[in-house]
Amino acid sequence: MNPTIKDIAKLANVSIATVSLVINNNKRISPETKKKVNKAIKDLNYHPSGSARGLVSGKTGNIGFILTNDHFLRSEPFYTRIFLGAEFEAREKQLYILLTTIPSEYKKGYKLPRFVLERNIDGVILVGKIPSQIINLLRKYDLPMVFVDYDIPGDEHSAVLIDNFNGGLTAANHLLETGKTKIAFIAADIEHPSIKNRFEGYKKALEDKGIKFDQSICITDENYPARDNGYNAAKRLLKKNKKIDAIFACNDAMAIGVMQYLKEKEIKVPEEIAVIGFDDVESDVLLDPPLSTINVPKIEIGGEAVKLMEQMLKKKAHANKKILVPVELIKRKSTVNE
Repeated sequence: MNPTIKDIAKLANVSIATVSLVINNNKRISPETKKKVNKAIKDLNYHPSGSARGLVSGKTGNIGFILTNDHFLRSEPFYTRIFLGAEFEAREKQLYILLTTIPSEYKKGYKLPRFVLERNIDGVILVGKIPSQIINLLRKYDLPMVFVDYDIPGDEHSAVLIDNFNGGLTAANHLLETGKTKIAFIAADIEHPSIKNRFEGYKKALEDKGIKFDQSICITDENYPARDNGYNAAKRLLKKNKKIDAIFACNDAMAIGVMQYLKEKEIKVPEEIAVIGFDDVESDVLLDPPLSTINVPKIEIGGEAVKLMEQMLKKKAHANKKILVPVELIKRKSTVNE
């Protein structure tokens, strides 16, 4: 049977409240009492539960982790890796991550996740694009919130963001450096701040090289950045534009769909059309040829979100801090035939 806080109190001959104070490193406890309680904890091989810590701190030790069903099921392993990073960091800080998914579109009568309604979390990490109505519902609970890979213009909030603009700039510049000049851009959900910033980076690279932006070789109206939509976008693009020599896809999922279409049409990559993506998911290296991309440090992003949340919880205040995570070009054979 697992030892309880009552067992510790009995062995150390102190009250349950005193044990709780020791577990939470309260300065009111004398060194002698702390030593006695810690010895009892060690002797009984006791591991403090979140509820034991909460007796004094008033905190649950839980952090909600919310993302939409689409992001969890359809985005390759991108958001899954961010979740793992958050989980790893939470373990180090003796916090618990409670994961849930929500609808990608708000419907009247929607109820927030149970851990919010029951006030079983100290703060919430919101990952990817979350409907504004749901964000407004969450704000009524006055919980510290950290956004990941999503920014709300003109709004005070804390967020961990990807350097999407420089990533888009770097991807397009790489294609230009390989001698490509007719570079297409494909995307979905273009109003998502991350996707929009990648597009802006692409346009800036062209501008810097004196190449006029051509809207006719940009497809940005697909509804979601998934493989199938990458395939469809490539099909639409090449149906009306025969002189394209490179495609920059807003993420790897769409780039993989592009590669599939080009392979079916026996278009050589990168000799005839080079392809670059964004995210660096694991399946990129398994493609033929392997996909060049912009690496996003997903594990680190999840960890940064938890660190930021912990800072907010310690200060017992909301914050307006933005962390911009740098990205890196990964050159593979879909752009460089070496």
